Amino acid sequence: MQTGDKIIFGEYEWRTLDIQNNAALIITENIIEWLPYHDKYIDVTWSGCALRKYLNGEFYDRFSETDRAKIIPVTNKNPDNEWYGTNGGEETQDRIFLLSVDEAACKYFGDSSRLLYNKGKNQRYWFSRKDENNIKRIAKRPNESWNTWWWLRTPGRDGVKAVYIHGDGNIGIQGNNIHKGNIGEDGHGGGVRPALWAKL
Repeated sequence: MQTGDKIIFGEYEWRTLDIQNNAALIITENIIEWLPYHDKYIDVTWSGCALRKYLNGEFYDRFSETDRAKIIPVTNKNPDNEWYGTNGGEETQDRIFLLSVDEAACKYFGDSSRLLYNKGKNQRYWFSRKDENNIKRIAKRPNESWNTWWWLRTPGRDGVKAVYIHGDGNIGIQGNNIHKGNIGEDGHGGGVRPALWAKL
C-alpha cells in the first residue's frame, strides 16, 4: 500500500493519507453523512462535541469485530485556530476522528502552510481561492455530481463555529455554525469524512 491508494474498509471506500510503523491513516473518499458538529449552539471544542461522541460510539460500533480490532486508538492534539486564536481544547483519545486544519492545510493534501501561518492583511474568512492544493481537498457525496463542504475538528473564529473545507476545496478557517452549518442539506449539519489509523 502507498499513500494515495484507495481501499475498502468496512462499508466505505477510503483514501490512504499516510503510512507509519505498519499502520495507515485513512479518510473516507466521499462525504458519508450530513451531520451537525454539535447538538447545541454553545461554545464547544472537539473533545466535547456530539460529532466526536457519535464517531467513536455509534459509528465505530458499525464495524465488524474483526475490523474494530484493526482500528488503532490515537492521541490527537487539537491546536488553537491559527488566525483567530480560538481555543482548540484538550488532547483527545480517538479511534475515529476528523482532520484538524493543520493536517488538512499542511500535511495530507499538499503543503499550504504559507497560507495558514501567514494570513494576508485583507484576509478574514478564507485561504486563497487560487491555492493549487484546493483541488485535492474537494469531496462529494456518493452518487452525486456536485461537490459540497465538510467539517474539520478545529474551532473557527469562535467556539460556536468549526473550520470546514468548502465545496471548491478552499479552507473556511472562520468556520461554519456548529449546530446547523450554514447551507447544509435541509439546513442541518455539514459533510462528514471520518479518518482513522488502521493496522496493515
